[in-house]
Amino acid sequence: MHHYWSCPLLAFLLGSIPFGLIIAKSRGIDIRAHGSGNIGATNVLRVMGKKYGIPCLILDMLKGFIPVAIAVNLIQINGRPVQVPLGLPEAWVMKLAAADALKAQIAHIVTALAAVLGHNYSPWAGFKGGKGIATSAGVLLGLMPFAVLLLLAVWLLLFLTTRYVSVASIGASCVLPLLTLWGSWHHGRIQDGTWNKPLFVFTIIIAVLAVWKHRSNIRRLMDGTESRFERKRSNQSSN
Repeated sequence: MHHYWSCPLLAFLLGSIPFGLIIAKSRGIDIRAHGSGNIGATNVLRVMGKKYGIPCLILDMLKGFIPVAIAVNLIQINGRPVQVPLGLPEAWVMKLAAADALKAQIAHIVTALAAVLGHNYSPWAGFKGGKGIATSAGVLLGLMPFAVLLLLAVWLLLFLTTRYVSVASIGASCVLPLLTLWGSWHHGRIQDGTWNKPLFVFTIIIAVLAVWKHRSNIRRLMDGTESRFERKRSNQSSN
């Protein structure tokens, strides 16, 4: 039964590692004093470029993915496949009957939420953090990997049409609960009453958190002062 508390604890500890802050400090930069002041991957990418922004993005995703992947492998539901099998020893695995599926689902979702909250409110950064988009994506890779591909398509569509990372992130976050409902209906889970209700609640929570953490971006969008990601153009001198 210790899985019920050890998985969320591991998730919060991993989620709270401020990779953006660490990467920037390794180059003598306090990322909180530059750009948007955020320690997430988007601000690292904007301030320091792809060389540092992309590794930060991957690390922020992994700190959400790893604890959730461990949780869904340690706490399983009999008769249901594990989305991301890790091949853990059977002696470590707790298998619950289908009648107790809700207990497993809650354990997975509490673990996922702990990872996102660890990132958003890291104790190592004065209980401040990023906006949770990359870590949420990592969490969802562990819970519903196919949905992440659809969300990525939504994110890219919004980003390419607006050139605003904030608009793409907010839009994808708001689509997530609807996508979760569609997936449950598509697999017949809503019809037979076995759909993952905690997952649906979780997607609403992270959507609300994403909008809340982007409130300054929303104000700048309304004021017309939000920064766009523009394509770099080579400057050619004419004779």
